[in-house]
Amino acid sequence: MKKKPSLTKPSLKKTGLKKPSLSGFGKAKPRKIEVAGAESVKRSQLPECGELPLVIEPTRSDVDLLSWGRAHKQELERDLRKFGGILFRGFRVDSPERFQEVVETMASEALEYKERSSPRHAVAGHVYTSTDYPSDQPIFLHNENSYAHRWPGKIFFHCAIEPAAGGATPLADVRRVYDRIPDSVRQRFEEKGVLYLRNFSDLVGLPWRTVFGSDSRPEVEEYCRGAGYEFEWLDGDRLRTRRQGPAALSHPLTGERVWFNHATFFHPSTLPEAVREGLLELFPEDELPNHTAYGDGSPIEAETLEALRTAYHQETISFPWRKGDVLMLDNMLVAHGREPFEGSRQILTAMAGPVDLASLAAEAAR
Repeated sequence: MKKKPSLTKPSLKKTGLKKPSLSGFGKAKPRKIEVAGAESVKRSQLPECGELPLVIEPTRSDVDLLSWGRAHKQELERDLRKFGGILFRGFRVDSPERFQEVVETMASEALEYKERSSPRHAVAGHVYTSTDYPSDQPIFLHNENSYAHRWPGKIFFHCAIEPAAGGATPLADVRRVYDRIPDSVRQRFEEKGVLYLRNFSDLVGLPWRTVFGSDSRPEVEEYCRGAGYEFEWLDGDRLRTRRQGPAALSHPLTGERVWFNHATFFHPSTLPEAVREGLLELFPEDELPNHTAYGDGSPIEAETLEALRTAYHQETISFPWRKGDVLMLDNMLVAHGREPFEGSRQILTAMAGPVDLASLAAEAAR
């Protein structure tokens, strides 16, 4: 008959183990564990906007945007390519420094604002004010730096101070703008491209030292040659540049055709009437701060410019800002602008992920 195994507990002395102490039981502070799961946030769209932008909001007060964003970065990239823009609303983003941390979590190191076309000033690091422009004037839709040979792949906005009235940042998906442009107009631009004419002086617009970030004429000349600009120095310490660029591109990740240029934005006919007339009283057309033509130098017809503005307007959506909002845009998929506003308004901006025209062309040729 087999002997039953003994259930006697071994003595602590024989095992070499110490008797556990209960003296600290109940005194240890609980440690918060953040679970960055899908249930931490909710996804939706704004009723007045359709699919753009995707809205992501926390479902609990302890959800941190930085840690959640790191855990869901690949998913956010897919969402950004699909929707073009993501609005993070209700998270604790309450300073320029925190905003820059969000940018560098969601994208990469924030970029310095170079080859400028609008006045801004730095707030912290590479976080800038949005365009410093009279509050009663609108800013037409555009993709940041689409006139240049290099531009940010992503652009971010952060609402630090809500406007009292107005002041939205209208958006338009430029895939859909491309589709809305009449075929004949689109084909003409695809064949000819866009010619950008810019004049830099201390009188109006931005001086060349500010635009190119240098006091050295030889340095600016070297930059212009590398960026594909023709240039000439004029009297009164003025600089004039000319550059031909494409009107449309294929997105490097999705392959979709996008309307990506400043043809409409830089054309004087897009300016508010009073501003346009004031400039034309001061300067002949070839000395305006900005102007555009077809890539062969021929003027863009008035009806063509109106068709382009109509295509943008038909795709424009807007929503009121809330303090703390962070908006992330794929700069090649979505154009942005600004509505007039009343009262105080502070929308900060930062850019990331540089895209180079030469690299895109080389990739397309493979």
